[in-house]
Amino acid sequence: MSTVAIPQWNIRGFLPPIDPVDPVSAERSPYHVTLLDMILRFATSPDRCRVLKGFLAYRAALHNAGLIEGFQWINGSFTEQVETIEHRSPNDIDVVTFVKTPDNFIPTDDQMELFDLDTAKKRFLVDSYFVELDHEPPETLVEHSTYWYSVWSHRRNMAWKGYLQIDLGPAEDSNAQERLHLLESQLVQP
Repeated sequence: MSTVAIPQWNIRGFLPPIDPVDPVSAERSPYHVTLLDMILRFATSPDRCRVLKGFLAYRAALHNAGLIEGFQWINGSFTEQVETIEHRSPNDIDVVTFVKTPDNFIPTDDQMELFDLDTAKKRFLVDSYFVELDHEPPETLVEHSTYWYSVWSHRRNMAWKGYLQIDLGPAEDSNAQERLHLLESQLVQP
């Protein structure tokens, strides 16, 4: 999978849904980016770093449960310039995890909390949803994908916006964690 740089926010403070110069190009939402690119782009304040730490802890918990194949769509006010738009920091990060579950996947009670919306939000600051890639008929998978695309490509005020896609695998998580720690320490220095 090739990745692209995260585009700059448009004049409205959103990721652009398409390339305005070439609206039919393949560079469009969801933008396939690396986890490290996401950290580098959005670890810009203590509040954003707090949300990113929760997100990385959430990914670690998914990985520890054996969920390592798939991808995640990242969205919500976290991917917007919400500090300017609404004069506040993002409270959480919105994530849809498209996952291939291992054949022998039998989650423990503790791991089941990862699938509970309220618990994941409280524990990890992640507004989380799941789509199983390997246990649904193709028609249902398409329905879920189009549902999330239509919900996430617009704000409630109908403004069109873009969002991100990152790989679920753990290959980048350690490096992303280290970089986040470094960026966070630089934010608190005078």
